[in-house]
Amino acid sequence: MIREVYPQIYLNEIPLPKNPLKALNSYIIPSQGRSLILDTGFNREECRNALMEGIRASGIDLKRTDLVLTHMHVDHSGLADYLWKQGCKVYIGKKDGILLNNFRTSPEQVLGHLSEGLNLNQGIGMKEIEAFDIAPKEPFAYTPLQEGDCLEVGPYRFEVIDIPGHSPGHIGLYERKHKLFLGGDHVLNEITPNITFWHYKIDSLGNFMESLNKIRRFDIDWVFPSHRSLIQDHRQRIDELIIHHQERLEEITGILRDGQKSVIETAARMHWDLSYKSWNDFPLTQKWFASGEAMAHLEHLVYKGEAQRVNSEGKHYYELVNP
Repeated sequence: MIREVYPQIYLNEIPLPKNPLKALNSYIIPSQGRSLILDTGFNREECRNALMEGIRASGIDLKRTDLVLTHMHVDHSGLADYLWKQGCKVYIGKKDGILLNNFRTSPEQVLGHLSEGLNLNQGIGMKEIEAFDIAPKEPFAYTPLQEGDCLEVGPYRFEVIDIPGHSPGHIGLYERKHKLFLGGDHVLNEITPNITFWHYKIDSLGNFMESLNKIRRFDIDWVFPSHRSLIQDHRQRIDELIIHHQERLEEITGILRDGQKSVIETAARMHWDLSYKSWNDFPLTQKWFASGEAMAHLEHLVYKGEAQRVNSEGKHYYELVNP
């Protein structure tokens, strides 16, 4: 379903079957020059049908259209190869472009450290995670974007803003004159963006908090997020997200006061806003995402010097520096 949410900006809702996110907000901006599409949905028939229905309704010519991927996650990039073959020029942040290409051919190469951390502690293997089957299947050419680059479409001039955290190379598009921000998964209403562990050299949560404070300083009237409803008071929502993660850190600190914990042991004791009665009821995909977020918070405590990572009998554990 496509609808105009701001002059010449259309929201094309893409269903995400069997996923708690429910739908992706893809945006289409038609233009007499080059049009723009933001994000795609999964590489699934239902997503492709909804995406193309909105594209047809908008009347844009894909051979004169730029596709911008806010980040490499498959609900945003799954149909990038399909649209590229239809004639779109594809853009993505430089870091996430590399990650997406590697992820398409070898998920283990991209998420190896997370998989290692989980497999050393009771094991959640990547082979069982169905999300890997809905990524782009074929190679496609893309143009990397970085902060300071600009894209002009119709009456709008979008500046590329680097907002790492949710992914290492997440980008947003800021329209300074009209005070608009196409923010991907950076700031969401009703739900919180998943912040996962990527690498021991990356403080995912620390980067996310810095990016939130960065966008908090921007003059914005409307945030167009990739999921759920549009946001007007971005500063209030950012403050709520910061408080949420501060409470998460306090929760994990409390868990570690009982002694060393593995990533999965920590995740199993955390509170999650899901309908399952216990950790054992979580589907494997949800265990994967929950454990990745737990590990991002644990590693942030390590970066802050409040916790440390230890090895015991070949397994990774975390403990407080000053219990």
